[in-house]
Order: sequence, then structure tokens, then C-alpha cells
Amino acid sequence: MSLPINSVRLDTLLFLKKKIMIQLTKNEINHTEVTESVRSHNAGAVVLFLGTVREMTEGKRTLALDYDAYSEMAEVKLAELEKLAFEQWEITKVTIVHRLGHLDLGDISVAVAVSSPHRGDSFEAGRFIIDKLKETVPIWKKEHWEDGSTEWIHPQ
Repeated sequence: MSLPINSVRLDTLLFLKKKIMIQLTKNEINHTEVTESVRSHNAGAVVLFLGTVREMTEGKRTLALDYDAYSEMAEVKLAELEKLAFEQWEITKVTIVHRLGHLDLGDISVAVAVSSPHRGDSFEAGRFIIDKLKETVPIWKKEHWEDGSTEWIHPQ
């Protein structure tokens, strides 16, 4: 299910293979699979964040979104975020799945799941990952507005 992470050092890759999963996909995101991917007998908490395509953005009606990415760099940036999360919080596993391509209203665009022995670390690490993902990972979305116009939105 995960994509190869090309530009990451071997020691980081070995760390990642055990505890995290990163996926950029054109397929629908299955939130049950994402949740199950982080479950562990060592984790007493699982937090799942789902980003979905909403209808209204700043008073404008959205019809659909298109997501595009610089995939190789996005994978590296996501791996860096996950490694930082493991360094800052006592977490067990992390999964990030981001959808690419055309999405309609209500579709899941991103899923972040984090497990940990206690809920606080899962909540904090999950919030950190989604916030930094939106700021630093080269994934862009194109808004399709009801009036027929479109607009590319860059990471913020």
C-alpha cells in the first residue's frame, strides 16, 4: 500500500518501514484501513483525522477539487514530518494518505492516523502532522468554483 521513499537515507528508511506508512494515491481513501494500519497492542489510543472536500470556502461554492503533487519531494517531506513526530511524542505508529486527482464534494482528501500509549500524544502528533503537511508538503489543490472559475491553492 505504501509508495517507495526514494531520497531518504537507509537508516531512516529502516525506521520508516517499521512504524509509518506514507501513500499518495488516486484511489478513494479507506478510513477503516488507515485506522487499522496504526492499531497495536502497545497503543491505548488511535486518533484519525480526515480532511474532506467542503462545499463553501470563504463564501464561494466549491464544486470539486483537483490535487497535484511533486510526488518524490512530497514523500520525503512526509517522512520528515513523521520522523519529527516520533522524536517529539511517544507515539506507536503513523499513517498518512493523501489523495491526488479529481475529488468531488464529500470525498476524503487526506487521512492522518496516529497511535500511542496515551491519547494526548496521538492528538498532539496528529495535529502537528496535518498542520505541517499543509504548510510544507508540495501538494497543491485546484478549486473549481460554481461560477466556472478555477484557482490553484498552494501549501500555506
